[in-house]
Amino acid sequence: MGKVTGFKEFERKEAGYAPVEERIKHYNEFTKPLSKEEIEEQGARCMDCGVPFCHSNYGCPIGNIIPQFNDLVYNGKWEDALSTLLSTNNFPEFTGRICPAICESACILGINEKPVSIKNIELSIIEKAFEEGKIRPRAPKNRTDKTIGIVGSGPAGLAAADQLNKAGHSVTVYERDSRIGGLLRYGIPNFKLDKKNVVERRIELMRQEGITFIVNTHVGVDISAKELATKHDALILTGGATLPRDLPIENRDAKGVHFAMEFLGQNNSRIEGEKIPKDKEILATDKHVVVIGGGDTGSDCVGTSIRQNAASIMQIELLPKAPSERTEQMPWPLFPRIFKLSSSQAEGCKMDFNVLSKSFIKDDEGRVTGINCIKIKWSEKAPGVLGGFEEIAGSEFVLKADLVLLAMGFLGPEQEGVIKELELEIDARSNVLANANYATSSEGIFCAGDMRRGQSLVVWAIAEGRECARAVDAYLMQKPSQLNAINKSLCEK
Repeated sequence: MGKVTGFKEFERKEAGYAPVEERIKHYNEFTKPLSKEEIEEQGARCMDCGVPFCHSNYGCPIGNIIPQFNDLVYNGKWEDALSTLLSTNNFPEFTGRICPAICESACILGINEKPVSIKNIELSIIEKAFEEGKIRPRAPKNRTDKTIGIVGSGPAGLAAADQLNKAGHSVTVYERDSRIGGLLRYGIPNFKLDKKNVVERRIELMRQEGITFIVNTHVGVDISAKELATKHDALILTGGATLPRDLPIENRDAKGVHFAMEFLGQNNSRIEGEKIPKDKEILATDKHVVVIGGGDTGSDCVGTSIRQNAASIMQIELLPKAPSERTEQMPWPLFPRIFKLSSSQAEGCKMDFNVLSKSFIKDDEGRVTGINCIKIKWSEKAPGVLGGFEEIAGSEFVLKADLVLLAMGFLGPEQEGVIKELELEIDARSNVLANANYATSSEGIFCAGDMRRGQSLVVWAIAEGRECARAVDAYLMQKPSQLNAINKSLCEK
């Protein structure tokens, strides 16, 4: 490394946030990036470790060559750092914003010091490249005669499309919504991931590189999945795990109880200029909001509700509050399930844990007015295991609620439509069953991302899309994929 003692000399610095009172007035991104000099200094903190766990299976799912781009940034070789980063990551501008930085949890320095600020460095590399015009359309010089259809335009579908286009194949992406991006477009709030300046910027680049995007086309409904499979030499399914976990308790039919993605997706559409019919609007304005679910989606509901000027916001979680530090059950380099206040939660909401929702309360007009709740105690032998808790007698209470948002995760992909039409085999968790080469039970049809592995992170979806593309390329060309060589050449430029 260029500065082997850097981790001793420099303290960790992270990008800051705009003050709460300012940022809650808008839906724009509010992160304040570090300067070029500060980022280069942070690159110096990367240790000359013998085994860099940051880009092992414990760290980065896409295998970013982190020590190398850290060192290059420290030495001011930003273009070389960019080539290194792009050799493994199609969309650093996405992961640099919304990834939970698994790599930092596996950083060796993080065993007894604050880890290297890898996520900030990654984002700085790609954004500096965009600002300086280094990211330009690069269409493949030669085209094969192979065509590939991709169903779903989320991170897995986009990664697969980008990779296969690099290999010279003709790629068409089909999306049922009116805009491309899937989860990136509709599930993640603008204040975390800007749609026009970040998501659309990348999609337009992909268009210019030769990828075709078709929107408002629900495969399995508007168009036959079998027809697409016949039309293309290979079909890749990347529809995500979009079936939300419901809460089938008394009065679930009350007006004002919605799935989180309905709320978040509608708000993102509204920000992009789409008019929402009055009778379809889901707004937190002047309402007492209860978010059920303590994960990232629940946190996004909190931040969005704050910006819609909710009267109050309560976020409840069935599970106990996570510990603030690693325990024996989550040793380094495993990603630790520790409690960390999100930027949205820090903006202002109440939180409660070990809460079981017993029934919704509704008025004579069928509108939700509250939730009957009770505190629970988890078994020490099986904390977090379904059925491993008991209700605490006398701990019943009522939460006032005009709007309830269900953010309890996802069960898997929607079974109606593509899966049933193509008669695909599914696994025990209802995900599409695919082998190590991402091939499904139907010849020429592949699957990647959350639709194959279940609800997961954006960075895992990108990794799946990349690997699936490699398998499809090998399948079509009947020889080992050339994508590894293409990505390596990017690194060597």
